[in-house]
Amino acid sequence: MVISTGKNDNGLKLYDPGYLNTAPVISRISYIDGDAGILRYRGFPIEELAEKSTFTEVSYLIMYGNLPSESQLAAWEFNISQHSAVPQGVLDIIQAMPHDAHPMGMLVNAMSALSVYHPDANPALKGLDIYNSKQVRDKQIARIIGKITTIAAAINLRLAGRPPVLPSNELSYTENFLYMLDSFGNRSYKPNPRLTRALDIIFILHAEHEMNCSTSAVRHLSSSGVDVYTAVAGAIGALYGPLHGGANEAVLKMLSEIGTVENIPAFIEGVKARKRKLSGFGHRVYKNYDPRAKVLRKLTEEVFSIVGRDPLIEIAVALEKIALSDEYFIKRKLYPNVDFYSGLIYRAMGFQPEFFTILFAIPRMAGYLAHWRESLDDPDTKIMRPQQVYVGEWLRHYTPINQRTVSGNTDKLGQLAVSNASKRRLAGSGA
Repeated sequence: MVISTGKNDNGLKLYDPGYLNTAPVISRISYIDGDAGILRYRGFPIEELAEKSTFTEVSYLIMYGNLPSESQLAAWEFNISQHSAVPQGVLDIIQAMPHDAHPMGMLVNAMSALSVYHPDANPALKGLDIYNSKQVRDKQIARIIGKITTIAAAINLRLAGRPPVLPSNELSYTENFLYMLDSFGNRSYKPNPRLTRALDIIFILHAEHEMNCSTSAVRHLSSSGVDVYTAVAGAIGALYGPLHGGANEAVLKMLSEIGTVENIPAFIEGVKARKRKLSGFGHRVYKNYDPRAKVLRKLTEEVFSIVGRDPLIEIAVALEKIALSDEYFIKRKLYPNVDFYSGLIYRAMGFQPEFFTILFAIPRMAGYLAHWRESLDDPDTKIMRPQQVYVGEWLRHYTPINQRTVSGNTDKLGQLAVSNASKRRLAGSGA
């Protein structure tokens, strides 16, 4: 809708940094009420799904709108499993990367490379109507959900100096991921079923979260008609940022810096004085207790009962208790979010902090692909092209270089470069 005064008026532009009050899409995938602390996938409360469902079942729900029947779930899981193998060229790319590379950077490159190995998914090669085929769409969805765990495991093993392990078609989705990480290729290895279930619950909690930064990136990129692998690679790049997917790593660093429960009051005062940052509290959407954090708090005790209690949990629980009773945080509606406990669980399960965001990216593929699929069916979908409010120079005319002066915003290093360039030109001219 354009609000204007007439034919020659370009209309009213809304200046909305971060698109906080802008809705470029209509969606049926997930619902969030931040004030009430509600998150629902296709109408199902997240707490109910985490308690009773599995990640593969939830990913089907997110993708296709309803919980699958027994036969539909079996076919869905079989299809994902059949697409779990990764092209050797992609595995070679991972192995060729430095051993100290960040896992998310490796994941962006690996996902982007898949578009080269699956040219049948590229609309640019076969026409923009390629994704009108349900069969073609579903193949890409199964490919990405099937391959993401194999790629993630290969990245983890690369960081440890170990070769990739082939996936097993005899294990469940999350079980297979842990198998590839820990089996050393021993086909009889079986991951701990309680830890498998714990990771499956975490995957459910992270599967979808409306129009966040990375999901918006999928919508934005796919609106141009680009292949789905490139669109998802862009989303992974957005998720890479510490303000988005990397927050749980920051929570661990914060808890480690606090050190002991006795140091919490001083830390809290530092936060109030804006000298310290409180990670894991507050959310762009939630102005109440993040419903995912409630599930994770209970899950930490389950995981610790298996692998041993992490001493940082005592600091986390005490910090939460103090913060939730302090008027400063209550007034600002700073409640624990999903990142506050997830990092503790990941660490307890043996994952390195730099790998945490990968564990976020794996299940979020379901949400990314559901939004990609929904956007293709939406008749209102247009290539995204936000407006801007221009405040720059209105009109200037070209000045020959020998008549220009050094601009006022050039730093000393820039001035030195300009001076050296001028000397080289003079020397070259024989002057």
